Amino acid sequence: MTPLFKKIGLAIAFSPRAEAMLAEAVRLKDIWKAELVLIHVGEHGETEKQLLDKLLSNHNLSANDVIVCWRKGKPAKEILKACNEQGIDLLVTGALRKEGLVQHYVGSIARRILRKANCSVLTLIQPSVTPAPFDNIVVSADDYDLAQETLRQACLFAHQEQARWLHVAREVKLYGLSMSSADQATEEEYTQLRHKLIEDEIDHVQRLLGKANHAGLKINIKILSGKSGFELAQFAKRKNANLLIVSAPPRRLMLLDRIFPHDLEYVFAELPCNLLIVNPDSRYAHG
Repeated sequence: MTPLFKKIGLAIAFSPRAEAMLAEAVRLKDIWKAELVLIHVGEHGETEKQLLDKLLSNHNLSANDVIVCWRKGKPAKEILKACNEQGIDLLVTGALRKEGLVQHYVGSIARRILRKANCSVLTLIQPSVTPAPFDNIVVSADDYDLAQETLRQACLFAHQEQARWLHVAREVKLYGLSMSSADQATEEEYTQLRHKLIEDEIDHVQRLLGKANHAGLKINIKILSGKSGFELAQFAKRKNANLLIVSAPPRRLMLLDRIFPHDLEYVFAELPCNLLIVNPDSRYAHG
């Protein structure tokens, strides 16, 4: 199997969570047999080098076992530049906790990275020094151009993590509009139309799955309706998922997206779990 990630980057700061973030990145590095690139933006004198050496030694690694990028400047800009220069396939970052609340959210720096990164980005809300596999995964099968490749990669990821469940969620954005045409229908006709719409969407997801290697995976298909993005996040919460996988949003959003929040903004605002934004073109672009 061709590895999804040949080069994994970790945006590392010398914070209380540094040990856990490194542990998570090392686990992924070992699973995918990938190179690990550490990116630190800020001061990088002897003190910082000693701190990094100590962190690495806790995982039986040294500076010779990883690539270290010391950068100065604006964090988001420098992290993105390092990803491009190093040909990183997957960037691992952390999320922040809302003050006084249990919800997590993506801060301004991380949002800029998520929107502009040319690679896939994994955002962790509660990294652990003893990381566990992502065994309960939700993947969005929405109608972005990249959905097919995202679903294919989600299946590969689920296989590698030996996931117990892969929930494939599809949001029906025009569900209410479609149902409004049934205003004059009888209750029986209304029910039949509703079932037909759901069956059509399930068939579409099954066709997508037919092009992905999902043999051996326990698959659950769920059709969602309501506020797009919000319903996806709520579904991930209800399933107690430990990873939500979505396609990278289009770079140039349509006019309506400039007026209303983009679907993923609901996910960014209150992360239901760890989040993997897949940029399927990244590993091909990096060769």
